[in-house]
Amino acid sequence: MRKRIGLLAVVLLCCFFAAACSGSNQNQEQAETELTVSAAASLQNVLNEIKTDFENDHKNINLTFNFGGSGSLQQQISQGAPADMFFSAAEDKFQILVEEGKIEDGIDLIGNDLVLIVSKDTASTVSSFEDLLTLETISIGTPETVPAGMYAKEALTNMGLWDKVNGNIVYAKDVRQVLTYVETGNVDAGIVYRTDGSVSEEVEIVASAPEGTHKDIIYPVGILKESDHQEESKLFYDYLQSEQTMKIFNKYGFKGLN
Repeated sequence: MRKRIGLLAVVLLCCFFAAACSGSNQNQEQAETELTVSAAASLQNVLNEIKTDFENDHKNINLTFNFGGSGSLQQQISQGAPADMFFSAAEDKFQILVEEGKIEDGIDLIGNDLVLIVSKDTASTVSSFEDLLTLETISIGTPETVPAGMYAKEALTNMGLWDKVNGNIVYAKDVRQVLTYVETGNVDAGIVYRTDGSVSEEVEIVASAPEGTHKDIIYPVGILKESDHQEESKLFYDYLQSEQTMKIFNKYGFKGLN
């Protein structure tokens, strides 16, 4: 009887240790690293597709995006907001973080174009930037914090239109809000990136800003020095530069720079 009790105790003890080891291994297998990427609002659609592919290839890394105007995101990071990477729609916002010592280095990854959009219901009455003079409301991103708005103001100024339409401008917190304003009919027209106008079925691109009217639209990306996940960030940083990922950028209308 004592032998049976002793044998039972040994069996139970072995089962306990086996379950403990199994649970420990399972926890290790399930352990994930969460990367926070602060990214320009215009990257929303393309990065969400890239996220799916990347996470399928890297099961233990989970990407979280903080989308917004590049200037607002830069200010958040400057003030200590946690982030592992910054993907900006403007070089000057990115350079601020480089000068502050927040980012050691980065790469100019992709480019974009600036376009005029209107709702499909009114597309027949607007065909050029000069037609903005006939409209009551035009939306652009706030130039101080939204690169698309900065480029729009620069282009309108160089076309001799800014002083004439300035009073009709409706400012938005990011380029996607401009798109929404046009889609919902809250404004007559908007100036956005080509990639934003292309993803909407409610608007039509009626004109592109003439070459030379604004600075080149460049998107730099880099890893923050204070990131606790340098190795995982480097994996995503390299993945963004891969041939397969560049094909996704191209599909959404972004231009490769190399």
